[in-house]
Amino acid sequence: MARKRASSGLDGLVLVDKPAGWTSHDVVAKARRLFGQPRIGHTGTLDPFATGLLVLCLGQATRLAEYLTAHEKEYTGEVVLGIETDTADSDGEETRRAPVPDLGPADLERLAAAFTGRLAQVPPAHSAVKVGGQRAYALARKGEAVELAPREVEVFTLELAMAGRDRLTLRVRCGPGTYVRALARDIGRAIGCGAHLAALRRTRSGPFRVGEAYTLEALERLAAAGRAGDAVLPADEGMLRWSAAILGAAGAGAFARGNPHRGGGFRAPAALARVYDAAGSFLGVGSVDGAGMVRPVKVLRGESREI
Repeated sequence: MARKRASSGLDGLVLVDKPAGWTSHDVVAKARRLFGQPRIGHTGTLDPFATGLLVLCLGQATRLAEYLTAHEKEYTGEVVLGIETDTADSDGEETRRAPVPDLGPADLERLAAAFTGRLAQVPPAHSAVKVGGQRAYALARKGEAVELAPREVEVFTLELAMAGRDRLTLRVRCGPGTYVRALARDIGRAIGCGAHLAALRRTRSGPFRVGEAYTLEALERLAAAGRAGDAVLPADEGMLRWSAAILGAAGAGAFARGNPHRGGGFRAPAALARVYDAAGSFLGVGSVDGAGMVRPVKVLRGESREI
């Protein structure tokens, strides 16, 4: 679908098609230079070997990152059977090798069913999960033993197909916090031969698809032409499925000052809603009770009003 563009190149969302070999932080650092905006964050890390959709929040839109991070995501990937690595992906060191059994369509269907739904997943030792205030990957790189507790994640759909004697392709739709390389690791262990993730591509995050994203080269060309703002989406674009509250002048003024306001005839309660003024400017996120009282949750200020 065609998307409207933000009127400012400093505040809003940018969809990037991350190349392999770049960390998510590398992409953020590059975007800071291209957009002249030091305040940039992302809504879900992609490992260096992975490619695909990375949603960046610029300026005031960084205050909305927690809502966009909660989006479900879709991935495609390739799994190598018979070899485990210490990172559960192709960037790691081999830790185990075992013969791969013959697998038929019925075996793949059983595996997919076993790894669909709510799962207790142990994150990889080389992950950003914090252990005693330190990132697990930092401890693992120093050779320290890392024991992580399982966390509940949700896999909505999982498709597996053979891509060779010792390779699987996967297509997964999952909730936030799911490690696809841990999923590959656990599938290999369920088969009995071990496995690791050899390739991964994020194809969707919430309403955004990788086909809408810009490559870094395309962003460089826009920035060189003075048109970097063409790539910036409005800050509310990732929350359009939420309810919306529209406030008149008095209500918008109260909201901007962080005060609740009742008015405008809005009576549908919503734990979280997009809040706009009568001109359609996005003011931030609020909650609405059954009496129509709008209470500010996240107020966007300054240039974000022009998004």
